[in-house]
Amino acid sequence: MTSDSLNAQQIMMLRLLKNPMPEDDFVQIRRLAVKLLAKQIDEAVEEWEIKNNVTAETYDEMSRMHFRSHPKS
Repeated sequence: MTSDSLNAQQIMMLRLLKNPMPEDDFVQIRRLAVKLLAKQIDEAVEEWEIKNNVTAETYDEMSRMHFRSHPKS
């Protein structure tokens, strides 16, 4: 079960951003947040690849596989 209430970090971020700011500053903050999230995703994928022995060759092989289902007779 998930809660709809904000956690302490979310509340802190809202307090920091309470006052309006120039659009350029907001865009910069948004880009930094996206960059951080992308880094976290990259790290999670890399961890998964190591755990599952997935290599560049694995992706290369998969790119040549045929994934379409066969027509039913």
